[in-house]
Amino acid sequence: MKLENKIMLITYADSMGKNLKELHGVLNRYYKDAIGGVHILPFFPSSADRGFAPMCYDKVDPAFGDFSDVEAIGKEYYLMFDFMVNHISASSEYFQDFLKNKDASPYKDMFIRYHDFWQGGEPTKQQVDLIYKRKPRAPYIEAEFADGTKEKVWCTFCEEQIDLDVRKDVTKRFIKDTLSQMCSHGASVIRLDAFAYAIKKADTSCFFIEPDIWELLYQIEDIVKTKGAEILPEIHEHYTIPMKIADKGFWIYDFALPVLTLHALYNHTGEYLKRWMEMCPMKQFTTLDTHDGIGIVDVKDLLPDEEVEKVKEQMYKEGANVKKIYSSEAYNNLDIYQVNTTYYSALGNHDDAYLLARAIQFFAPGIPQVYYVGMLAGSNDIALMERTKNGRDINRHYFTVEEVAEEQKRPVVQKLKALMKLRNSHPAFSLDGTMHIVAEEDRFCITRSDGMHTLTLDADLTTYAFVIKDGEKILPIDSL
Repeated sequence: MKLENKIMLITYADSMGKNLKELHGVLNRYYKDAIGGVHILPFFPSSADRGFAPMCYDKVDPAFGDFSDVEAIGKEYYLMFDFMVNHISASSEYFQDFLKNKDASPYKDMFIRYHDFWQGGEPTKQQVDLIYKRKPRAPYIEAEFADGTKEKVWCTFCEEQIDLDVRKDVTKRFIKDTLSQMCSHGASVIRLDAFAYAIKKADTSCFFIEPDIWELLYQIEDIVKTKGAEILPEIHEHYTIPMKIADKGFWIYDFALPVLTLHALYNHTGEYLKRWMEMCPMKQFTTLDTHDGIGIVDVKDLLPDEEVEKVKEQMYKEGANVKKIYSSEAYNNLDIYQVNTTYYSALGNHDDAYLLARAIQFFAPGIPQVYYVGMLAGSNDIALMERTKNGRDINRHYFTVEEVAEEQKRPVVQKLKALMKLRNSHPAFSLDGTMHIVAEEDRFCITRSDGMHTLTLDADLTTYAFVIKDGEKILPIDSL
């Protein structure tokens, strides 16, 4: 199926049921009209990071099923797949062959070797300081070859995620073959994970390096557009970067909305939220929650610095079991720009506040994405996080089919599902339509229109009460 203007669920293959078949059954039983698409988080064989260290893309992890199971879901829901354009698993056949055969390996050019990249074989302290890093030192691992030699190879993330040299012909062939195969298995949208890290140049930040990054983006677009698929670059950084991408006609993420919405609900003012909604494009996917934490860097300069710090502290104070330590090195998280929590718990497990947050998201410009934990109004899974000592696992509960069924009985889950169905079915949400926003003191009002139909969300940011009006008619949530 092709991309539709309907809500996209984000889920792992084994997070709502133990595999793809069970996931498909859950969707058809409970969410047939509430979602239109599914972003199945990496379902390929992987050696780390819950799928984001792919060993290959030509098979499905047998624990989840096979491509026939993926394609079956794709016959009823449009699909998004992840392509880790920046890296591949250290356990992949490509890197393992490189370790075994070194300069005789057909894959040797896929990787960025320090002795080739840096003049003199090593970066200076000044060059290291320039790099936009995920580690407190230069980004590399010490590769040990079968002949007993060692050398440094570029590694931005964990040691199982080895960076690719996207400029080399062998990598370009790998990218083309992988993307073409993804499209053949039903991908309507391909998410380019860690896209901004893919281009490296000495004496730069090695992050979103122009104009080279545009060349890569257009190369990827050329591959998938003949297959009828779209691409979605994933970038957590200053909002001006995704806006640049949007200006060139590509889909982007709205990663600013989660914190701006929290700020509005915590502080009972829609001033900053209104300003952002009037700036951002319709051609975007909105989020409140994802498999990662809640991004802070994305609202830099959309909120004053003191308000950014304020909303972070409010998350810890107002939220349910949201603690600073969960977003620290103690829980294997060096991403200081993220707070680890479910969105429901960030709002203190408060049903009314949570439903209003989702209503705001659904009325915002773009196509909403709803993470599976959020779809079930899930609270922080402290037990899982403590077991794994991975801060992000606080928002990655494994729901059995039986648990999903039980969650359907909760009023907050039922009302959220009703809001999702409304968002998918009402013509006022056309991406070619218009939007008008009023933010006066603690009143926040959004009207969407396609020219013939109007739908209005009128909310109180203090009490969290809201109404939805179809023209002049109020639509009770319980009867949607």
